[in-house]
Amino acid sequence: MYPAELVQPMRDDLGTAGFEHLYTENDVKEALSKAGTTLVVVNSVCGCAAANARPGAKMSLDNAKKPDHIVTVFAGVDRDAVDAARAAMIPFPPSSPSMALFKNGELVHMLERHHIEGRPAEMIAENLKESYNENC
Repeated sequence: MYPAELVQPMRDDLGTAGFEHLYTENDVKEALSKAGTTLVVVNSVCGCAAANARPGAKMSLDNAKKPDHIVTVFAGVDRDAVDAARAAMIPFPPSSPSMALFKNGELVHMLERHHIEGRPAEMIAENLKESYNENC
């Protein structure tokens, strides 16, 4: 587990963009039970989260259609919340960072680490926007 003070700036990066932080299994279950669409970002301390995932997630919100709810869990910190989010992302294997779009609690789009690592934030944002245009 990472110390809270170490991850706070990385957590704040999404929080200041409007993402709700989820800390417990119940938080995740409650978020995914809401009507409409929910983007879940599994945040991470890795370089590809800083360079690609977080910027891409934030850029994706500059779109006519966007998720009704945007939430995040932090890998290596919020273990129960991350486990609950990953359980909802099955059949995809656990990875961080990762992003999933849910519609009325059903997984409709997934970006795994291998879709994020080495790809520019703009490409990640465009991928998410296409999913928003189809599902939101």
